[in-house]
Amino acid sequence: MTSKPTFILVIGAWHTADTWGKVVSGLATHGYKATAVTLPTTLGSASANYTDDVLAVREAIVAETSQGRDVVVVVHSYGGAVGSSALKGLTKASSPDPGSGAVIGFFMIATGFMLTGAVFLDRVGGKPLPFWEEESDPGFALVCVPADDLFYHDLPKEEAEYWVGRLQKHSTRAFTEGADISYAGWLEVPVWYLVTTADKALPAEAQRAFIKEAIDSGGNVTIREIETSHSPMLSKPDETVGFILEATAAFSK
Repeated sequence: MTSKPTFILVIGAWHTADTWGKVVSGLATHGYKATAVTLPTTLGSASANYTDDVLAVREAIVAETSQGRDVVVVVHSYGGAVGSSALKGLTKASSPDPGSGAVIGFFMIATGFMLTGAVFLDRVGGKPLPFWEEESDPGFALVCVPADDLFYHDLPKEEAEYWVGRLQKHSTRAFTEGADISYAGWLEVPVWYLVTTADKALPAEAQRAFIKEAIDSGGNVTIREIETSHSPMLSKPDETVGFILEATAAFSK
């Protein structure tokens, strides 16, 4: 095994992989490789579904573990469900090949804990969240409130507008399908959770409720907090990298 794990980064709904750019660069300055996954359900096809996203993340993980490298999976928002489901059979607890690398930790930002056999909507109350709608473009979920305030209210105005312009329409099949592949992988690895305390998309109290449920279900969850919007990888990337590295040191013991 190489001495440093690789990071696989999974972003939330509507977002592109380059949202992780500042974190990827920050991790690189510390000598770490990081790969941000593009979610197929954000590429403009209404036929793309949750399974496609999970398989994309698994492919990125296996590209590293098959070379003997351990992996830390870092997830954000919707990406938490996808990332958890992608862990099946790839953790140290479940990997059949002792000579390969494995997922050694799961770092969660402003997200929920997926359950085996559930779909994403099951985990957020069973209906679309109040800030997205489908009517104007059937087959796709679109953000229907000002996204600069929802996701990026702690960024400078011009930067927030840039990231609003980068948002993609998202196949609704990401949220309504996938029960056959969804998996509570977070139960198999140590978890660190970064609560975003000024979050308007997933309020901190909801995040803490998810954490309590996970701990009550047997999850090994370490909690940290950061005073940001839903997007700490953009507004406080250095601090976010610091928390990820702190978690990785714990995962690697």
